[in-house]
Amino acid sequence: MTQKKRISIKIAGAQGQGAGSGGQGLSKVLKRAGYHVFGVFDFMSLIKGGHSFYQISFSDQTIHANTEKFHILLCFDPQNTEETVADIETLNEGGLFFVDDAVVLKPEITVAIEKVGAKLCPIPMIRLGTEIGGNRIMGNTVGLGAIVGSLKIPFDFLDEVVQQNFAKKSKEIAASNSAVAKAGYDYGLSNFGDSFKFEMPNAKKEKTAGNMLINGNEAIAFGSYVGGCRFVSAYPMTPGTSVFEWFTKSNSKLGVVTKHTEDEIAAICMAIGAGQVGARAMTSTSGGGFCLMVEALGLAGMTEVPVVIVNAQRGGPSTGLPTRTEQSDLLFAINASHGEFPRIVLTPGTIEQCYEAGYRAHNLAAKYQTPVIILTDLLLSEQIKDTDPNFYQLPQIELGKVVSPAELDAMEEPYLRYKFTEDGVSPRALYGHPKSVHAPATDEHDETGHITEDATNRNRMMEKRMKKHESALQDIKGPEFFGAENASLTLIIWGSTYGAVREAVEIFNEDEKNKEKINLLHYSEVWPFPLEATNAALKKVKLGVCLEQNYTSQFARLLLSEAGYNVNYKLNKYDGRQFTPEEILVEVKRVFAESLVNSTK
Repeated sequence: MTQKKRISIKIAGAQGQGAGSGGQGLSKVLKRAGYHVFGVFDFMSLIKGGHSFYQISFSDQTIHANTEKFHILLCFDPQNTEETVADIETLNEGGLFFVDDAVVLKPEITVAIEKVGAKLCPIPMIRLGTEIGGNRIMGNTVGLGAIVGSLKIPFDFLDEVVQQNFAKKSKEIAASNSAVAKAGYDYGLSNFGDSFKFEMPNAKKEKTAGNMLINGNEAIAFGSYVGGCRFVSAYPMTPGTSVFEWFTKSNSKLGVVTKHTEDEIAAICMAIGAGQVGARAMTSTSGGGFCLMVEALGLAGMTEVPVVIVNAQRGGPSTGLPTRTEQSDLLFAINASHGEFPRIVLTPGTIEQCYEAGYRAHNLAAKYQTPVIILTDLLLSEQIKDTDPNFYQLPQIELGKVVSPAELDAMEEPYLRYKFTEDGVSPRALYGHPKSVHAPATDEHDETGHITEDATNRNRMMEKRMKKHESALQDIKGPEFFGAENASLTLIIWGSTYGAVREAVEIFNEDEKNKEKINLLHYSEVWPFPLEATNAALKKVKLGVCLEQNYTSQFARLLLSEAGYNVNYKLNKYDGRQFTPEEILVEVKRVFAESLVNSTK
C-alpha cells in the first residue's frame, strides 16, 4: 500500500499477564536497534482478566499510527478463544503466531491460523522460564526473546533493555531474566529465524539510537515542567493519571510539589490556590473528573487565576469506556461551568505538540490570567513514539503582567488587582508585599476585589474579562495543512486523529492509481477559535470532510457556528477504538465516489 517499509507486532494477553510491559520493553529494543517505533497499549478496565494487547510498528521512517494488519502475534492467553481468533485474523498471510508449546490449541484457533495462512510457532515459554529463571512468569521474557531472535536483531539490544529494566530489583533478578531472554532468543533464531519472510526495514542506529521514547502524557508533563510548573494536584483517573505520575516519581529532584487529593474537586481547588499565590499549577484528569471540576473552573475564571487542566478524554457518558479513546468532550470543554468567562483550549495531535501544549498552556494561563485546558484522549495519552531529543528545546517562560516588589514600593496609588485595562488583563501582584493585599472574591467585584452588585460595574467587569478572549486570539495557532497542496479532498481534523489521517494521506497520494490527491487540515488549538486563519485555510478546501471520534460531529458544529462553514461530509467513529489508516482510506474512496455521483445529478 505504501513505500514505507514497516513491520508490525502484537503482544496479546489478559490483564496482568505482561502484554503492556512486554510491549514497552520490545519498543525500547527496536528503537535501540535503529528503527523508528510507534506503539499503543489497548487494554481493558480490569485489574486482571479480559483481553488486552500492545501494538508496535517499526520502520526506517517515522511512523504516526498503527495499521490494521500485523506480521507477528505473541499470545499469552490462547484460552481466550474468541479474542485470540480475532487477533489471528489481523495477521498478514505468512505472519508468525507465537504461543507456549504446552498449550493445546482449540480447533477454532487452528482453523483461524490456516485461514489467514499464518505459521504456528510454538515456544517453550513457561518451561524455559521455570528451568532457567526459576519462575514461570519469566516465560514472558522468553517470548520477547523469541520475537527478537526470529527477526534476527542482535541479542545485545534485548539484553541491554532487560538488564536495565530489572536492575532496579536486584542483580540476581536481572541476571536471571537476561539468561531467560537469551534462551528465548536462541530458540526463536534457530527454529523460526528463516520463517519470517517479510522484508525488514533498514536499521539506522546512528539516527534513532539517541531518540526519546515518550508518550503523550509524559510529553505534556515534561513540557509543563520546563514551562515552569511547580505544583500538581490530582485524583487518579485513567487516562490522565500518568501526567501526575510523571511528576510524583521525581518530585523531590524536580522541586515540584505534588498532592494526591481526595477527589477531583479538591484537586482543582488546590491548583487554583497554588496559582493564586504565584505558583504555576496544574491538575490532570479525564472527562468524569473534569465534570466535577467545572464549578471551580468558574471560580478561576471569576478570580482570574492562572491554572492548567489536562482532560484526557475517554468514552462516555458516566464511567463509559474507562480505557478507550474518544473525542466527545470538545464542546463541553469550551463551554464548561455556568456563566461566561474566557478560557483557552489546546488540542494537541502529536507527541511533539503535547510537549508544546505543556509549556504553552502555562505561558498562556499566566499571560491572560485564565484557565487553560489541554484536551487530549486515551490514544494520544498512551501512544509511545520515538522522537528527536533536539526538538525539546527549553521554552521562554512568559510571566505576563506581574508587578514586581520594586514597582509596588514606588506605587503611590492603591494596588487594584482587577484594574480595568485595554486588553482585559490586570496587573498581578503576588502576596507577600504590604501593598499587594487584595480580596479575590468569587462574587462579582470591583477593581479592588470587593463584592458589589452595581450594574455599571458588572458591565465593565464582564467586558474586561471577556476582552481577554479577544486578546488571546493573537497567540492561538491556526490550522495546518499536510499533503497535496491542490487537493481535491481535505480531511478536517483536530487532536489525536492526526496520526492515522496523516498515514492515510501519505498512502493515498503515493498510490499512482489515485489521480486525485488529498490532504488534511489539523487544529491543535481550538479556543478562542482562530477564525481568521480558518477562513484563509478554508478558501483552499474543495471538498471538506470532517473526521472525528464522536457521534455528534462536535468540531463540524464548531466550524459551522464560528466560521459559517458547513462541511460536505462527516466521518465519525465512537466505538472506543482509534481510526486506522485503512478504514480512513475506505471512507475517502466512498466519499469520492459519492461526490462524483452527486455532481452528475
